[in-house]
Amino acid sequence: MRFDPTALAAATLLCAAGAANAGQLHVFTSDAAGFNTHSVWYDDGKEITVVDTQFTPVQAEALLADIRRQSASPITRVIVTHPNPDKFNALSVFHKAGAESIASTKTAAAIPAVDRYKRHFFVNIAKAFTDESYPKVEPVKTTYSGRQVIRLKSGETITLIELPHAGISSDQTVVRIDKTGDLVVGDLVHNRTHAWLEGGIVDGKPAPDLAGWKADLAELPRLGNGKVYGGRGQFVPVAQAVSEQAAYLDKAEAIVDRYIAALGGKASELADPALQGRHHVALQDAFTQAFPDYAMPELIGYSIYGLVGQRLACADSALPRDRKNCIRRAP
Repeated sequence: MRFDPTALAAATLLCAAGAANAGQLHVFTSDAAGFNTHSVWYDDGKEITVVDTQFTPVQAEALLADIRRQSASPITRVIVTHPNPDKFNALSVFHKAGAESIASTKTAAAIPAVDRYKRHFFVNIAKAFTDESYPKVEPVKTTYSGRQVIRLKSGETITLIELPHAGISSDQTVVRIDKTGDLVVGDLVHNRTHAWLEGGIVDGKPAPDLAGWKADLAELPRLGNGKVYGGRGQFVPVAQAVSEQAAYLDKAEAIVDRYIAALGGKASELADPALQGRHHVALQDAFTQAFPDYAMPELIGYSIYGLVGQRLACADSALPRDRKNCIRRAP
């Protein structure tokens, strides 16, 4: 066979172009000031799609700098997976960079009330910010409902899928990278990392729904066959992510129920702002013992009040019960 250097050069250039245009999934993780939050970004070789904005503009600027170090593709959109502040607080940074913002209609509608609730906490209770320094959230520019396919400039597609139940929050979008079957799910999954158990903020109050959360998890194997990219923790195949997260939620519910039962007549202390803090510390310790290899136990200390309130209501026979959220579990 005669060697043809021209043909070889052309083939080499074609392969190089194909590699350059091949979609690549990247992850940026904030430092502890941003709650070690993952933002996932997908570069199809022609444009970049970011999933979740980070908690503060400073963290978002670090994310943008990380992207620009690795790619010359323009950032065209940012997707908000659910209405928690580490997912939407830095929308202004992406808008300033010229990116479109996208969320479900329900998520976009929930953001203002969640922002008020969280602003009050971080400014007036935690005193981590002043009202001036806490991020000023901007409205989402584009909304969708149910399912939306986005065609990228390369011809690839990503699909936004709104899950049917409340879970980690009051509403949840999964972003599927259609080429690979990978699922980007925000805080729906925290593999080998403690979960955020506050629940969605509904009517100004935390509203945990572990049954809905597990029902949403059960949807994932039907949506993709790659890895699950959660809001924190490790990235693992879909089946593993679902089974481990569901088992975690079952055990979390059991830990809280046992703790409430052990308190007996003192269970009312869990609803007393002057007394509940020490119980939250004790519950964080119980979770650390139950999951010794899980990262970020401080998330329990911050968020357990939501699940405690819901399980406390279930334990009070004088209160009306939401049947799906008050199923008794074996200790």
